[in-house]
Amino acid sequence: MAQKVNEVMTPVPVAVSPDTSLAEVGDLMRQHGIGDVLVVHEGRLRGLVTDRDIVVRAVALQKDMTDTTVADVCSTNLITVAPGEDADTAVRLMRRHAIRRIPVVDGDRPIGMVSIGDLAVQRDERSALADISAEPPNT
Repeated sequence: MAQKVNEVMTPVPVAVSPDTSLAEVGDLMRQHGIGDVLVVHEGRLRGLVTDRDIVVRAVALQKDMTDTTVADVCSTNLITVAPGEDADTAVRLMRRHAIRRIPVVDGDRPIGMVSIGDLAVQRDERSALADISAEPPNT
């Protein structure tokens, strides 16, 4: 029987409001050892910001990290997946859209995040990607 997304996802993803400063988001990423944070307004998913987004869309342009908000740099055209979908669906979406993580939503409310690392650990825990993904984050 195929695994479902809710069996491999990371539940309760870190989320912030659109007016959160990039300095705050960076601190949350450091605290939680993650590279992505969901942007949520009134309980609904509105965007996703990654550490790369911050570097490319803010640091490289010398923006002020305390004055620039997550809404200024986050991606808003998101690919999402439902918790009851087969994990293979998440893999296909990642391949098709060349992405490494997908928010898991119930309607438009985020309930988790599934990453390429989550899927690697579940599918072949002896693979190099699974080994890397299972290691604690560098802080």
